[in-house]
Amino acid sequence: MDGIFEYLMSFAAYVPGYAGAFVIAIEVAAVTIVISWMCGLVGVLAKLSRYRVLRYPAEFYIWFIRGTPQLVQVFLVYFGLPQVGLNLDPFVAGALALGVGSGAYVAEIFRSGLLAIPKGQPESAHALGMNNALTFRRVIFPQMIRIVVPALTNEAINTLKNTSLLSTITIMELTLYTQAVIAATFRPFEFYVIVSVLYLLITTVLTQFAKWYERRYALYL
Repeated sequence: MDGIFEYLMSFAAYVPGYAGAFVIAIEVAAVTIVISWMCGLVGVLAKLSRYRVLRYPAEFYIWFIRGTPQLVQVFLVYFGLPQVGLNLDPFVAGALALGVGSGAYVAEIFRSGLLAIPKGQPESAHALGMNNALTFRRVIFPQMIRIVVPALTNEAINTLKNTSLLSTITIMELTLYTQAVIAATFRPFEFYVIVSVLYLLITTVLTQFAKWYERRYALYL
């Protein structure tokens, strides 16, 4: 029993550090998800626009982001922008890179939701006197969100897991802290299991929230 107690106490010493890294991971993920939804919404509206000056940049943005690795995008923002005079804090650079990168996928998710809405609904809203902005806010957007919740949740989970990439730009989130602990203890198996459990915990909470939302606002077709 003494050996087991000492074994557990050796892990307990790193609990405060893991708590701090856990909070940082959550903060980065939350900011990144908000940025990705904003970029996705702007991207899909621009891509579906009839104006080429909006449509072509949106198509290029989605094509470029989906065709390049996210780690390269992180390096491009963190190491590349200082060469043009824009120096960003690692947290800001990481959240911006992941958010803009995820936004391209969110735009395609939103597009699939918009295309699933019957065309007669916006036409009926216009017939009732609603303008385009009011029709989108009151009729189209609420239905689109309900349709895309499963795909949007999956993208949010991927975004959360991709925060581990930010360990490469010195953000002390879960992965970088785990690497530091392993370097000090030479016990990779135990600590990689711990960080895996922590990521599983966060992703499970997101998944359960999405299921609750789907049950509460289920579409009855």
